Formats: sequence, C-alpha cells, structure tokens
Amino acid sequence: MDILINILEGGFIFSIAAIGVYITYKILDFPDLSVDGTFPLGAAVTALCLMKGINPILACLISFIAGAIGGMITGILHVKLKITNLLSGILVMIGLYSINLRIMGKSNIPLFGKSTLFSGNIMPLAIIFIFALISKILLDLFLNTKLGFLLKAVGDNEELVTSLAVDKDKIKVLGLMISNGLVAISGSIMAQYQGFSDVGMGTGVVVMALAAVIMGNSIFKEGNILRGTTLTIIGAIVYKASVALALKLGLPPTDLKLITSVIVVVALWINNKKFNFKFSKKSSLGGEAIVSNRKSMESV
Repeated sequence: MDILINILEGGFIFSIAAIGVYITYKILDFPDLSVDGTFPLGAAVTALCLMKGINPILACLISFIAGAIGGMITGILHVKLKITNLLSGILVMIGLYSINLRIMGKSNIPLFGKSTLFSGNIMPLAIIFIFALISKILLDLFLNTKLGFLLKAVGDNEELVTSLAVDKDKIKVLGLMISNGLVAISGSIMAQYQGFSDVGMGTGVVVMALAAVIMGNSIFKEGNILRGTTLTIIGAIVYKASVALALKLGLPPTDLKLITSVIVVVALWINNKKFNFKFSKKSSLGGEAIVSNRKSMESV
C-alpha cells in the first residue's frame, strides 16, 4: 500500500512537469530542453522563499513566474535572435544552472523545520492531487480560449496563423512561458515534498516528462473523453510505476538513468509500432483501395 501511495505521489508531482512538456512537444512541436533548468529553478526559488518565511502557496506562484521568465528567454532567443529551438533551450538550461546556484547560495538547501505545503495534517497525496488537477483544468480551459486555439494552430500551421494577422512569435513565446511555468511549479512541489532543494535535481526531467507524454498517448487514444492532459497524467503515473517495479525487482538505484532510457525506448517503440500497424493496414488494400479512391474523386 505504501508503494502505491509513493507511486501516486511521485506520479502526480511529475505529471505537472509532464503537462508542461506536453505543451511544447505535442502542441508547439518545440524540443524545449530548458525545462531541465526551470525545474530546479522552481525548487531554488521556493527554497529561498521558505527560508524567508513566505507562504508555501505563494512560493509556488513565485516559482511559476520565475519559470515563465525562463521560458520567455528561450522563446526570445528563438524568435528574435533566430537561434534554433534546440540550441535555445540548451543555452537557457546551461545559464539557469549558474542562476540557480546564485539563488540558493550553495548547491543544496535543506527545508526541514520550515513551513511547507505538507506541514499540516492533510495527506500529501491529496495536496499533490489537487495541484495536478488544478493545473490540468486550467490548461484545458486555456486551450479552449481564442489564445489556446491560436497556440494549437501555431504548432500545426504557422502560415495559417500569420495569414490571420496574428504574430505567431508572440504566441510561441506565450506557450513556452506557460510550459516552463508549470515545470517550475512541479520543481517547487518536489522540493517541498522531499524536504530539500538541489541544483542538480532537474537532470533528465525533459526525457522523463517526454516518456510520460508518449506512454500516455501510446496506451490510450486522445479523444472526447480523454484529453491530452489526462493522458499525460496517466503516463506520468505509469512511468513512476515502471521505475518502482524495476527497483523492486532488484535493480540498484544507480541504474535509474538506464531504467529511464529503457522506458523511453519502449514507449517510442510502442508508439511507432501502432503507427506502422495503421499504415500497413491501409496499404494492404492495394489496387482495390486505389480504384475506390479514383471512383470517389470522379464522383466529386
């Protein structure tokens, strides 16, 4: 039972970061590596706030703003300085490492004895679930607004957005800000949950979040019932369960990065296998499908 609770707690914390990566990966088609820097940025800002006696919830909001600024810098490097999206994220990620050290003053800050989200009598799982649920609902509501539809359109067809007299660059920067803000909140909650903030805690976050997004979309299909954000949360829980199972089978914790790599490879393989199956099914109709399509075109 304790293992299940730990999986759910870790999965829901991580799902907030995965939802952020969902925006860049699935909606904007932007390989944003800056999340490896904004995750510990959220933890560093939260640690600083808690050391100064600031309310933990307010610390989470400040972390969101800090992460959004990091995403904005990534976007500006890409759309204004014309640096490639991949390199823009790498540059921000590297720069944030030094900034996080400056914020904390040292590489690790313990938060034991400080008032955090989990200092009360409420179950940690309930608190984490509420944060994940609020993040999902707010993002779903945003994606149904005019700005949200423009964000989706930028990822699908930038020329269409430009033809509507809308600045696609501003929409892209907005998406990166929201994405990195969510990742920073995830880092903030993680720091309060584990009781310390560490400058290296963001290493590999983008890969793990990407695995959660792919696994969620591989297991289920996005539709009217299950939204992409819901699938991402499910994928994050499945990912954490996979890691817990691997450790339960006797693999040492030092192999955690290797386990993550294997999980990502399996998730990508499952995703590609589904695509290939659908493709081969269509092509197996052969000449019969071509004739049918030709008749349909002639009738039109």
